[in-house]
Amino acid sequence: MAQIHVARRLLTESAAAAAFPILLISVLAAPVSVPVVAELDRSRAQWCGVRTMPLRPADRSWAQWVAGRLHARSVWRTDLPVFVTATLLSALSLLVGFFGFVGALALVFSPVFWGFGIAAKVGPFTPASLSESLLAVPAGIALGAITAGALAGISLLRDLLLRAFSGSRNPDLLAKLEELRTSRASLTAAFENERRRIERDLHDGAQQELVALVMRLGILEAAASATAATAATAAPATDQERIVQLARQAQAQAERALERLRETVRDIHPSELSDLGLIAAVRELVARSPLRVELTGTGTDTWISSPVAAAVYFTVSEALTNIAKHAGVASARIDLRCTENGVRVRVRDDGAGGALISTGSGLSGLRERMRSVGGNLEIISPPGGGTEVVASAPAQPPW
Repeated sequence: MAQIHVARRLLTESAAAAAFPILLISVLAAPVSVPVVAELDRSRAQWCGVRTMPLRPADRSWAQWVAGRLHARSVWRTDLPVFVTATLLSALSLLVGFFGFVGALALVFSPVFWGFGIAAKVGPFTPASLSESLLAVPAGIALGAITAGALAGISLLRDLLLRAFSGSRNPDLLAKLEELRTSRASLTAAFENERRRIERDLHDGAQQELVALVMRLGILEAAASATAATAATAAPATDQERIVQLARQAQAQAERALERLRETVRDIHPSELSDLGLIAAVRELVARSPLRVELTGTGTDTWISSPVAAAVYFTVSEALTNIAKHAGVASARIDLRCTENGVRVRVRDDGAGGALISTGSGLSGLRERMRSVGGNLEIISPPGGGTEVVASAPAQPPW
């Protein structure tokens, strides 16, 4: 394992030396380049076996992460010193690597050059005979080993400075903690709004239907009692027809109330999701949708955990509802892809576009729910260009 880490250090330090011109040019792109270079250096250190933590979530694009990172106050206290250090040490690695390895190669191949009548000059040393050229070979090997050791030492110095800039009171960790607190607060508010929605649906939907059902059943009972009281005098046929009509209306009212209750329960948590999994639940959702939905996808949902599956399901449900209400189209497309690493779903329509994730909206709450399981929710909705909702999450939540 130690040999692997040393090899990785030499490889990454050689790459850093070769990338020095790019680092110089990136100075012109500051401050955008500052968090990018710092994050790459943290990833380099982690690959070399150092206990460090890259800050960019795996499911978030570089553009989104950099845009958010630039608003963090800690970027200038941590990322800027790392950026300056990376640039200076890359220049040092370029000098050491270039002159060290070029000199080592010249010494190792000194006998070959001598055979062609060329005296390979390395610093103050110039062979005057074939024997001196042969003696230069082990010196070249030693110089190559010293150069490799120097590059490894520069890599260790990078790690030392990186840890120094990310000390025990790491502002980056504090920033992530604050972000988690904000996300938790938003998630709590989203769940509270969802509970209120459920209460409103029960009150305005199923409850009203059941109240009307009770009233009609009361009228039916009264009519039946009156018919029974006048049975001896042969109740008119119109009374009997009225009883039948009321009974039919009560039955229809009860069926509607039952269906509304089923819809409300399904909106809280569909049984298909628990019993059959995410893919089957999405198929059932597509079958019930008033839209013409084209569903495509690959993989199996065996690895997808229940919290992740629920978050993705309700994202698809909310997206289809928004299309039916606001897009002005009658069709949609869903692409659902599940792997052992996670799930990604895209819901697309060709409607009016211009959708936004505003605070307090359904999609805003779903975005926080996706973030709570380690995922993310994006909306691409240019005016007049349709809307695309993209949700992605790991197979297992990070908590």
